[in-house]
Amino acid sequence: VQLQASGGGLVQEGGSLRLSCAASERIFSSYARGWFRQAPGKVREFVAAISWSGGSTYYADSVKGRFTISGDNAKNTVYLQMNSLKPEDTAVYYCAASRDSGPGMWQYEYDYWGQGTLVTVSS
Repeated sequence: VQLQASGGGLVQEGGSLRLSCAASERIFSSYARGWFRQAPGKVREFVAAISWSGGSTYYADSVKGRFTISGDNAKNTVYLQMNSLKPEDTAVYYCAASRDSGPGMWQYEYDYWGQGTLVTVSS
């Protein structure tokens, strides 16, 4: 299974971006999905996750109220809508898929990872 993340770019503080992650196989209808990020010089951290059914979501405190994770099983794609972006949101964002029902916040719970897409927020 391959995951392809896209949608990153350069945005000004306060702006918005929507990241997408498409899977090469139809797994999202039964896999939990998550987004993680890694800022320069820092370890990769949890951002958001959604259960396989889409009925449950979970967010890191740092993005709660600003980011929204959603899934479109028909398109086999998971999204991360990011609003009110801050310079500290600058990072490479990774999508991931888990065979567990989710939503999980731990990296070891995830079986497949995308290649990452860079988000840069300027002040």
